[in-house]
Amino acid sequence: MSFFNSLVKQFVFVIILLYICDIKYNEMIEPSVTKVQTAFRLNKDLIRRLKMKAQKENRSLNNYVETVLMDIAYNDPNDETITAIEEARSGKPMEKLDVDNLEGFVAEL
Repeated sequence: MSFFNSLVKQFVFVIILLYICDIKYNEMIEPSVTKVQTAFRLNKDLIRRLKMKAQKENRSLNNYVETVLMDIAYNDPNDETITAIEEARSGKPMEKLDVDNLEGFVAEL
């Protein structure tokens, strides 16, 4: 009887272990982000260009577009970058770089 009890305990242990492993495995393989299928109407030339860019990076069109959109949506520029962008868009003349005196320019930085 003792052998049988030991065998039952081992069997129950294995079943519990398999159950826990199955839960952990499912958590690992299931995406943590829910994705929604969406349709857009885009310019034919734009699609062609996006496909070319995705191919150059060896990625699917879907993955490439999602990555580009995530970069736009989640990477807001800091205040210094925003100021530089506004300055560049303002059209006012920028300081000219004297390429003949590059060492002096770098020393001033």
